[in-house]
Amino acid sequence: MHETTDSATFWETHYSGLDASWGTRPNEVLAALVTDLAPDPGTALDLGCGHGGDALWLAGRGWDVTATDVSATALGRVAAGAADAGLADRVRTDRHDLAATFPEGSYDLVSACYFHTPVDLPRARVLRRAARAVAPGGLLVVVDHASVAPWSWRTDEEVRFPAPEEALASLALDDGWRTERCHAPRRVATGPGGQRAEVTENVVVVRRAAR
Repeated sequence: MHETTDSATFWETHYSGLDASWGTRPNEVLAALVTDLAPDPGTALDLGCGHGGDALWLAGRGWDVTATDVSATALGRVAAGAADAGLADRVRTDRHDLAATFPEGSYDLVSACYFHTPVDLPRARVLRRAARAVAPGGLLVVVDHASVAPWSWRTDEEVRFPAPEEALASLALDDGWRTERCHAPRRVATGPGGQRAEVTENVVVVRRAAR
């Protein structure tokens, strides 16, 4: 990706001003799901990888990971983290504004965790494209915010969050998929400043039928 977009500008500014250590731990929801539903590593695509907490965790467990983000700063930090952890051979960074372009290939796991942005994005279209990138027998994991955390940029908004069933329906999947998870659990999360708060998340996990 060579052009500068509104999304690139926003997220580059965001990550340039963020401590490089933030977001380097895996999302505990994703970690539990992968451990339970995909114990054998394969190829993974991490959409909107940020500082790479999920990508590095997956690589450390034997996955070959393509980590994609629109921010060059974020991807540089992911690559540096992979090198420091001895995982450079398992983590490939790939810069995309997903509203315009998408990584090539198919993957055993495609993850979109907290794939939200204040910049206009055809989110449903991107997630449907993500589903098409799942290999036979593979998983699509979508973890969304379903409440406003105290550290969110949306604290001044009145936000309606879809139910997990609505999120699942928006993927427009055919009968070649099996739903593994579709619920809205609550948990205590930690914000970038160390704040702790109970949050709700939509968790949708679907598996493509094996051929």
